[in-house]
Amino acid sequence: MNNRKKRPKLSFGTVGWILVLGFLTYQIAPQVKAAFGIDTATTSVAPSLQLPSLQGETVSLESYRGQVVLVNFWATWCPPCRLEMPGFQRVYEDKRDDGFVVIALSTDRGDQQAVREFVEKRDLTFPVAMATGGVVNGFGSVRALPTSFLIDREGRIRQEVKGFFAEPTLRLAVNRLLEEEAPLAAAGAEAVHD
Repeated sequence: MNNRKKRPKLSFGTVGWILVLGFLTYQIAPQVKAAFGIDTATTSVAPSLQLPSLQGETVSLESYRGQVVLVNFWATWCPPCRLEMPGFQRVYEDKRDDGFVVIALSTDRGDQQAVREFVEKRDLTFPVAMATGGVVNGFGSVRALPTSFLIDREGRIRQEVKGFFAEPTLRLAVNRLLEEEAPLAAAGAEAVHD
């Protein structure tokens, strides 16, 4: 008599659903963490960044200290990148006076003309620059596009979102970081109390 229990066999459909659910979890988890303020970054301080923008100015993370910054690695040929840009622009327009900036770093290779045309066609007004290998490596060898890093007023990476960064999620995360007390204001308040 065979007392062995039979293991259930996984059908092709079951394996397919497991893969789909795993992929969705991989894509949705960063959104949920960003929306609820669960820090996802493995780096505590953002690396130095200083690049010429397409607009002719120097883009430097140090110059944005005290503001909330979204650093986004993207490419013109990347469909999710193209989809998220209008949401980035809307959040930037709504929150820039409160201390929020977007820095879009294109990973396109070769001529900048395709990037310039993309930016002009979509009326993107935030700083756009071409990513260098050093900057990509500084942020942990960005391997997927788009990849976004949300940096707080003190220059710490608080969120890393690989893949599409949904506008409602970005808005929640930015609002939360903007509500945190700015480091200079906190230092001034401590000096008054001393």
